[in-house]
Amino acid sequence: MEVIRSRSWYQTEDGTARGYIAPHELKELWFHTGTACNLSCDFCLEGSGPGDKRLELIKLVDAEPYIKQAVILGVQQFSFTGGEPFLAKDLVKILQAAAEHAPCLVLTNGTDALQKRIKQLDVLHDAKYPVSFRVSIDSPDEKTHDQGRGEGMFASALTGMKMLHERGFSVSLARHMADGEDTAAVEQAYRTVLRDYGLPDDIKFVAFPDFLPPGSMGHGPDITTNCMTQYHTEDSRRSFMCAFSKMLVKQKGRMRVYACTLVDDDAEYDLGDDLAAALEQKISMRHHRCFSCFKYGSSCSET
Repeated sequence: MEVIRSRSWYQTEDGTARGYIAPHELKELWFHTGTACNLSCDFCLEGSGPGDKRLELIKLVDAEPYIKQAVILGVQQFSFTGGEPFLAKDLVKILQAAAEHAPCLVLTNGTDALQKRIKQLDVLHDAKYPVSFRVSIDSPDEKTHDQGRGEGMFASALTGMKMLHERGFSVSLARHMADGEDTAAVEQAYRTVLRDYGLPDDIKFVAFPDFLPPGSMGHGPDITTNCMTQYHTEDSRRSFMCAFSKMLVKQKGRMRVYACTLVDDDAEYDLGDDLAAALEQKISMRHHRCFSCFKYGSSCSET
């Protein structure tokens, strides 16, 4: 199925050439495990929640062909996001398959869905490459986190993180980022919380701005081709996620390749069903979340 793209893919409203990224490699391949989640957060960029089916739960049979193709293309890491990945029944089997070829990273909210399956993860220690986990803890303040995710979820997420750590898995932490924040002070507050829960305080933090729910019409200034050359170099353009990664999603029973993890709510970023062909397509900086990458260097990646 060929995607028909609008004029705005190529031009801004005033007719100026739209900025774009030309992919140069497949360094990281993401799998979206589905938008079903055990939590329902109003700020979720995927609009995930219990029973949500905007993006369907993937199975091992869906993932295996793309794992094989990605290996041929030189992939260096497989990463998994949701929704809540632990609601995908085949997740551990998929991780076993992927971790025979490259390191794996799983994003999780760390709560019940993970904790109920924690013992199943032990088989991953036998894999050729390591599997690590990133737990979402929005704020170092328990009340703030629980306002968005539900009462008791702060403590539950940290408990899940500790369970992973105690089973020998590497863990990192995803957090919200505020404009004008004192990053050092915020991260110090997190480190205090981690120590209180018996966790290492030197873990990696990955901070995200507010990406808004799917279908939102958020918008920053238009990104033109001039912007991409005036404010970015060849090296910095190569650091954009869409330059080195792609994401697989399951929609209407079909696996589709999307430009990156932040644009699956826009069908114009559907690059088809073949990874190699997707790498040949230039990616328009039209999506409102593209401005977050342009301004902050936002990236879901840990590579």
